[in-house]
Amino acid sequence: MTTLQHTQNPLPSQLLPRALVYYAAYVILGLSLSVLGPTLLSLADQTGSTLGQIGIIFSANSLGVIAGSLLGGWIYDRKKGHPTFAAALLLMSVLLFVTPLVYSRWLLVAVMLLLGAAAGVVDVGGNTLIVWLFGKAVGPYMNALHLFFGIGALMAPILTDRVVIAVGGIRWVYWILALLALPILVWTLRTPSPFQAPEPNREKPIGTRSLHRYSLLVLMISLFFFLHTGTELSYGGWIFSYAVAMQIRPDSIARLLNSAYWGGFALGRVISIPLAMNLRPQTMLLLDLIGAISSLSVIVLLPGWPPAIWIGTIGLGLSIASLFPSSLNFAEQRMPISGRVTSYFLVGANSGAMILPWVIGQLFDSIGPQSMMFMLWVVVVLALAMLLAINRYSRRLEASSG
Repeated sequence: MTTLQHTQNPLPSQLLPRALVYYAAYVILGLSLSVLGPTLLSLADQTGSTLGQIGIIFSANSLGVIAGSLLGGWIYDRKKGHPTFAAALLLMSVLLFVTPLVYSRWLLVAVMLLLGAAAGVVDVGGNTLIVWLFGKAVGPYMNALHLFFGIGALMAPILTDRVVIAVGGIRWVYWILALLALPILVWTLRTPSPFQAPEPNREKPIGTRSLHRYSLLVLMISLFFFLHTGTELSYGGWIFSYAVAMQIRPDSIARLLNSAYWGGFALGRVISIPLAMNLRPQTMLLLDLIGAISSLSVIVLLPGWPPAIWIGTIGLGLSIASLFPSSLNFAEQRMPISGRVTSYFLVGANSGAMILPWVIGQLFDSIGPQSMMFMLWVVVVLALAMLLAINRYSRRLEASSG
């Protein structure tokens, strides 16, 4: 496998300028995947759908991300990464542009499916290429990558609110996102692609034999991603509709609650960068999950009380923020990371992002909005149990290889 072409091994700080293109792309990724929540009611009106019906776009989007992650994992292990990365950004731009022009629910589902596929290729690329760029020093840089996703997610409801107030509709929200993606794809094409460096003391870092040895661990970590990523995107996608259903008025205040979640999320990722330099990934994961359970407990135990919703929402955003990058850092310490392995993790993550929001939509219509909070509380408790199981199994696996 080709290695990074340097006359000397560069310091991680010297590689940072090359990583900036991933950070910029992840702002767009965060905006694109998070804009669905604050525009959901408008998209329902645009297509003549109920909330229960329009909720399928979350599932379609996540199904597309799964397909794109699998395709991207295969491509990045075989081809230079940046041309693929740029092509996916171009497709995202086109699909974002056409989204507000689609008036059929099922045609919108198809657009969201393709948008998710393009986002999946970008996502697996960013997570894989930054590991190849920084190697064992990736920890804080990985957390920074997902901070920029959080920044994009934070900006989505704010941008939506300002544009809707200015022009009276969501069309320009999507068109602005489409335009922002274009300079980033040009920047990507002008930046050299990193390659996977050989792992010391590992004979076949991405070979079939090596992957088979870690197969159960890959599956367990993928299920962990399913649980916590499903929670993250379910909350971000449905909190605006939940706030409206709980009669937090006007709608601009409900959007502000949506922004508070992503604001706590972005702040949590800022905090996680120095923490990643001093705490083990499993310690960060444990603290994150305890915080998430506590935050959701406040809302479940005090339903309908606005201060509880605000406290729980901001607390959940802070707590859940570093779960995704810390999970990748946790995995990187226990197995070789290739595009293929990363794609399996993202399949797990986006399966959760596909299934859990759809389930919430059905419960929202049939039982009521508070069912959302109780279901997510149960999911996060299961994630904590899965983390403990993963930690125990990985220690056994390490002991057997020693």
